[in-house]
Amino acid sequence: MRSAFAAVRKFVADLLLWSFFVGGLAASAGAGAVIDDSTQKNLATAVGTVVALLAGSRLAKKPKIKAFLGRPGTLWFLFLFNGAAAAAMYVTMDGIKGILAAAMMGLVSLGAAGGLVAERRKRRAIVSGAA
Repeated sequence: MRSAFAAVRKFVADLLLWSFFVGGLAASAGAGAVIDDSTQKNLATAVGTVVALLAGSRLAKKPKIKAFLGRPGTLWFLFLFNGAAAAAMYVTMDGIKGILAAAMMGLVSLGAAGGLVAERRKRRAIVSGAA
């Protein structure tokens, strides 16, 4: 049984982590609508992306989220959606931003494909071990 202090501390830590994640996403996606200067806009986008990436990677290690991300249905969705998004970004966006965006989405898609392959190998090892 956890103490009340530990429960409050965990709640505040989770709230801050989710706030940084959402704030980073908002900064990376919405910087162009608020800031006029190109250099500041690029800086806000880059910092927001890094903050969201760091907070998101910490969130992905939480047991409930890790279990959700490991389900085959979730992995198939991530593989197909991010693969299609990568292809669309490569075709529709110009310059280095399009190439980088497509590459990042492609990496997420390949990561999900790796999870699917690992899950299939694990199931195959369990079935062959039981037979």
